[in-house]
Amino acid sequence: MDLLHGDVKKIYFKYLGAAFGSALISSVYGIVDMAMVGQYQGPEGTAALAVVAPVWNILYSLGLLTGIGGSVLMSTAKGGGEERRKNEYFTAALAGTVLLAAASWLAIGLFDTPLLRLFGAEQSLLLLAKQYLLPVKFAVPLFLFNQMLAAFLRNDGDPALATAAVLAGGAFNVAGDYVFVFALELGIFGAGLATAIGALITFAVMLAHFFRPQNTLRLARPARPGAKLRRIVTTGFSTFFIDAAMGLLTMLFNRQIMKYLGTDALAVYGVIVNISTVVQCCAYSVGQAAQPLISVNFGAGRQDRIRRVLRYALFTSALFGAAWTAAITAFPTGFVRVFMEPTGQILRIAPFILRSYGASFLPLVFNVFSTYYFQAVAKPGAAFLVAAARGAVLSRLVCDAPCRGCGGGGGGRPDGALHKGACGGENGGLARDGIFHAKGRRAGTLAGPSPFLQNVSGAGSKPG
Repeated sequence: MDLLHGDVKKIYFKYLGAAFGSALISSVYGIVDMAMVGQYQGPEGTAALAVVAPVWNILYSLGLLTGIGGSVLMSTAKGGGEERRKNEYFTAALAGTVLLAAASWLAIGLFDTPLLRLFGAEQSLLLLAKQYLLPVKFAVPLFLFNQMLAAFLRNDGDPALATAAVLAGGAFNVAGDYVFVFALELGIFGAGLATAIGALITFAVMLAHFFRPQNTLRLARPARPGAKLRRIVTTGFSTFFIDAAMGLLTMLFNRQIMKYLGTDALAVYGVIVNISTVVQCCAYSVGQAAQPLISVNFGAGRQDRIRRVLRYALFTSALFGAAWTAAITAFPTGFVRVFMEPTGQILRIAPFILRSYGASFLPLVFNVFSTYYFQAVAKPGAAFLVAAARGAVLSRLVCDAPCRGCGGGGGGRPDGALHKGACGGENGGLARDGIFHAKGRRAGTLAGPSPFLQNVSGAGSKPG
């Protein structure tokens, strides 16, 4: 597939289909686990998986750090015709992933109990959370490698295999959850076991790329490996920060909810975490579809093609955000029933919480995409500042919200005050997107008219 000369619309939507399938199926792991466990063990099982959620954010963010950072630099070198340098970045990213996987494996394997307590587990939930995490411990490196390899496969012209790999693992996870949780009555441990085996299947399928004729990835000893690894980390840091910050915020929500509202509210927040993960995966798919096109054409100086990609990407972002906001507003209790057998108390509090949080989904998609855009045009500093602005605003509001809610600032409802953090953080990040791109324009760091700001105002219109 010729990213420099092929039809932009056709390539973008082909990549979008593959990236969307891959990203959406990735979220199946947590969604199916929570649905099965919630139905089998009730709200306590759902709350226990909400406690485990930051673990996934940590693992995925580390895989994205080397995967997105390395693949962006690889595609830029490819667009400039530098084949040797392209493979050096692949090798450096692979080495970085090995180091991060080893560190994560040791941390989760040796310190699972203090980590789960930090993430909000009280004694009643700690046992369930540890049962789920037990089989996952043995597969920790696979989750990092799957994220890293998927990014490089997309940039090496094989997005379909990346999607097929995740589909294979996700399909096993769905079937395995039912068999292990219900048929074999392993409960929450069975859900963790299905997830671990699913990750192994995904990894095995992705490895097939290296035996296919279209594979151009080769191991090459990097010149100045430390410098290359630093560039990879710098380029991928904003994408890493989005997921890492979401893990931090989930931890803060867990702790604040358990302190002020109790297990039922945490079970509802567990539902929100999974829905938000799907929305974020939709945003990732837009960024992952656009990034290879933008990176290669940026390396070749093709600003006209970058502007066309942006038109399609912003339209898709608006569509995803609006669709999810409408769905959660219209069917809040329907989402709850998917994930658990709800009590009367949960049915009473869930609609307000879910509808309030759903208002953040529209800016969320734009914020996530903007980090991919700034990375692809070699502006990692701007990408990080967008992500940091979003996380900083959100974390501050989350920490303060329950107290304001109890004291009347949230209308006398701690759950009402908590949701304001999500909306405030996303809108803060969206504003920062425009500010940093405008500064880049005035500094003359991008040639031609400002494509990002031009298209934001018309993001709701159908691209030509």
